[in-house]
Amino acid sequence: MGKALVVYHSVYGNTEKVARALAKGLEDSGVDVNCVPTDAVEFDKLSSYDLLVVGGPTQNLGASKPMQAFLERLKSVAGLSGKKAFALDTKYKSRFAGSAGAKIEEKLKSLGLTIVKSHASAFVKGKEGPLEEGAEETFRQLGTELAKMV
Repeated sequence: MGKALVVYHSVYGNTEKVARALAKGLEDSGVDVNCVPTDAVEFDKLSSYDLLVVGGPTQNLGASKPMQAFLERLKSVAGLSGKKAFALDTKYKSRFAGSAGAKIEEKLKSLGLTIVKSHASAFVKGKEGPLEEGAEETFRQLGTELAKMV
């Protein structure tokens, strides 16, 4: 099996929970996984991964400032073109909420990564959460699904 890196930015811990659940699904399926916050990414090792999963909270209809900074820094990383990628976010359940996942996916695609599955959202019940019931299980199953694509 391949190697995957799950990168997240989390303010209240909700995005971290779904990122870790997805990483667990990948790991349970035999993928070698690292799951780290944006400020702990080793940029010089990014090209060694087969799958890059990136997720963050939706803020101001898009990605958070730390996530935007992470995505901007990806421009300087060699060897990402053609790698597989997937984006996720946490957000309110409202058609006016916007989507960090959509913005992240757009950016990853513009950097030449191959999007293996359309972005997914985990819904939070309030500004600080909690996550909607079943969100972590859904993302664990998603990890299992993504493992087949690595």
